[in-house]
Amino acid sequence: MGKLVKAAEKAELNPGEGKVVELEGKTLAIFNVDGAYYAIDNTCLHRGGPLGEGELEGTVVTCPWHGWRYDVGSGANVNNPAVKVTCFPVKVEGTSIFVEI
Repeated sequence: MGKLVKAAEKAELNPGEGKVVELEGKTLAIFNVDGAYYAIDNTCLHRGGPLGEGELEGTVVTCPWHGWRYDVGSGANVNNPAVKVTCFPVKVEGTSIFVEI
């Protein structure tokens, strides 16, 4: 098991929103999908776009630079599931969101 690091407060992420955070030297994107929280690597594998700034529809985030789409639950690219960004386990305690690094 990795280290749990506080990433955000639940009030900072409304349903359907993402947030970019820096944790332990890593840049992650955290998403709120109807009250379930997910964390993935913030960097799109196409050209390095910021996934946390992308549009979230259901569990799919679209990179704002070139439109590559990833499932935030699995990290898999929607068009080519063999291409994946790293996912990180998320734990919610009270009003705080923690990510396992």
